[in-house]
Amino acid sequence: MVSAYLAQSARRVPVRAKYAWRTSQRSLATAVNPVPNKDCRSITPPYAKMTENLKTVRRLLDNRPLTLAEKIVYGHLTNPEETIPVRGETYLKLSPDRVAMQDASAQMALLQFMISGMSTTAVPSSIHCDHLIVAHSGADKDVEASIANNKEIFDFLESAAKKYGIAFWKPGSGIIHQIVLENYASPGGMMLGTDSHTPNAGGLGMVAIGVGGADAVDAMAAIPWELKAPNVIGVKLTGQLGPWASPKDVILKLAGQLTVRGGTGHIIEYFGEGVDSLSCTGMATITNMGAEVGATTSVFPYNRNMRSYLAATGRADVAKAADANPHLLSADQGSHYDKVIEINLSEVEPHINGPFTPDLSTPLSQFGNMIKQNGWKDELSAGLIGSCTNSSYQDMSRAASIVQQASDAGITTKASFLVTPGSEQIRATIERDGQTEVFEKAGAQVLANACGPCIGQWDRVDVQKSLGEENAILTSFNRNFRSRNDGNPKTMNFLAAPEIVTAMAFSGKLSFNPMVDTLTDKNGKPFKFQPPSGDDLPSQGFEAGRATYEPPSPTPTPDASVNVVVSPKSNRLQKLEPFKPWDGEEFKDIRVLVKVEGKCTTDHISAAGPWLKYKGHLQNIAENTLIGALNADLGKVNLVLDVTNGQINTIPHVAKNYKSQNIPWMVVADHNYGEGSAREHAALQVRYLGCPLIISRSFARIHETNLKKQGVLPLTFANEDDYKLISGGDVIETKGVKDLAPGKPVQLIVKKLDGSTLTIDAKHTMSVDQIEWFQKGSALNLISDKVNSSKSA
Repeated sequence: MVSAYLAQSARRVPVRAKYAWRTSQRSLATAVNPVPNKDCRSITPPYAKMTENLKTVRRLLDNRPLTLAEKIVYGHLTNPEETIPVRGETYLKLSPDRVAMQDASAQMALLQFMISGMSTTAVPSSIHCDHLIVAHSGADKDVEASIANNKEIFDFLESAAKKYGIAFWKPGSGIIHQIVLENYASPGGMMLGTDSHTPNAGGLGMVAIGVGGADAVDAMAAIPWELKAPNVIGVKLTGQLGPWASPKDVILKLAGQLTVRGGTGHIIEYFGEGVDSLSCTGMATITNMGAEVGATTSVFPYNRNMRSYLAATGRADVAKAADANPHLLSADQGSHYDKVIEINLSEVEPHINGPFTPDLSTPLSQFGNMIKQNGWKDELSAGLIGSCTNSSYQDMSRAASIVQQASDAGITTKASFLVTPGSEQIRATIERDGQTEVFEKAGAQVLANACGPCIGQWDRVDVQKSLGEENAILTSFNRNFRSRNDGNPKTMNFLAAPEIVTAMAFSGKLSFNPMVDTLTDKNGKPFKFQPPSGDDLPSQGFEAGRATYEPPSPTPTPDASVNVVVSPKSNRLQKLEPFKPWDGEEFKDIRVLVKVEGKCTTDHISAAGPWLKYKGHLQNIAENTLIGALNADLGKVNLVLDVTNGQINTIPHVAKNYKSQNIPWMVVADHNYGEGSAREHAALQVRYLGCPLIISRSFARIHETNLKKQGVLPLTFANEDDYKLISGGDVIETKGVKDLAPGKPVQLIVKKLDGSTLTIDAKHTMSVDQIEWFQKGSALNLISDKVNSSKSA
């Protein structure tokens, strides 16, 4: 299986054209292994069906103008006659075109799909092995080590892919979102992806939504996927970016305006004359990081730069189909947005966001003062470029132009410098065109085509993690929560564009502003960087790369004879047992396990990094449940009072103890609970350990849905200040769960440790279908019942 990679990975395409990426030094070299034209039949959206759907929707909405987001979403309604879409109110039943899964989340998604009883997926689906590769020695060596260390997982994924007809992308082939952009994304299409940065495909005009594995199973099992009709934020772009500004700076600036909660329940739709000045991959950078403001997804209208990118990546047939359906791929004149934000690209300057949250946005010109004001050490320990957000040909070229300038001046890096190509296609192309040589001559370590440090898969040796050594890194990643990248809570990750990260790596100081500050060259003279340069697309075309990474068929034929093995002795994989259905009664005697204070992301609820190896084993990964959560009562992380014995212990330890004694427990949470990754384990784990409900001031969209899918009831305080009234150890009884209905409130009767009682009003967003998930014990139980019923009919 994937181990066949070992025999082939040593072959490397030679550098054929030195600095072909530099506009002043064009090479006549051609692609050694050019990207072929693709079979686009399963990639092209169902434009005819969308057109018919929208005729019905327009009639129901009295022919009012529609935004682009509405056209794509409503165009994918399973039955447009069933409901009148009302933004922010109506639950829509949708039929996505495809599903994409990364290897960490695919394990649980496939384990759930296996329970459904389906023989193949109902829509084209793909698996991408990008999360389990640890960055340490560099590219090929890290891939080889990953294959050796994760053979059981990769074999499971590959065998399941063969059995159910799923495209399987091998370890080292690339990051899921870059692969999707290069192969599957299409203007006007709708895709679900088991990763929060799935909206990356919005840069190619697709409504691509990050979901949990159970949502992906819906689409793969031909069950209509449910989504509350999103509100739409319109972002009007005018002007054109200056020489130092990049698309990354647009979203870094917008994140500062909207905050991590500002996009919740909304699709962000970009429009205006400034759109046409952005490259397709630049637009993807912007939509990728829409996840950091909580947006359902983000999308750009179809334009000539998308057409060029489709042609360059072997999908000219998709472009032709899109050209024939312009009425579907941009907003109607006079369409209404729930909120409009205007950004003049000409006024955007480079930004740096962080630390510890992606919405703390600071213009580069003010960042030096910020360092001084906070008393942080003015020192950069590492600069990292790449990731799914910024690993395009344009990104790599602009960063390489900065490196070349410094190298020509005899200036060396003052911080570790790591480069992550996003895919084999990018890796092979920048090797051919010379960027890789430029990076490596400057001392950069080129990593595998994988997520690596961005998600905590970084075996970092230059900083003592065990000692909690305070340090700062600068990255072109999308997320920067505490401890995320290297497991060190004292590592401050600041987000910036690749060219800014690169320039600052040559300074070694956080306060360095490459737009105005100088360094000292090899002759002792002042040196100032010139603005970065780089082409949107390679002039000689993309390289397909090494044969071992040849793309799979977009629609493989399923093979029912394949045996998908899950050993009962494995500590990496574990077959799932269905959760028990609700007993039809009110909840009684629920203990508050923990009252969480402040930010509690899915990283806090279900940590990644070294825990990724247990993504397919619910019992084992449950050992990390809420270990990053701050207990509001104790002011401590991962410590709670066990009311059964009066002892303080870790959250998972106490949760397991309660479960062993059949004591149901719950979480009380602060704002935006569950923000971050589309990590359904954060819902699965609490359900597995005995949590039937969670109440918070507010939820992040994906996590709230994931909880519903697993049979956990997510409630919010009717009065946010009531959060202050509950403490760990309190006993809760519900009133209203027995008669649960859409829009109908629920009450919590709280018995305090001192014997006093109080009543708290709560709300929920459960739809009729979601209430049925809750009643059945999980959405998967409902799917299984329906599949079994159809087989017996």
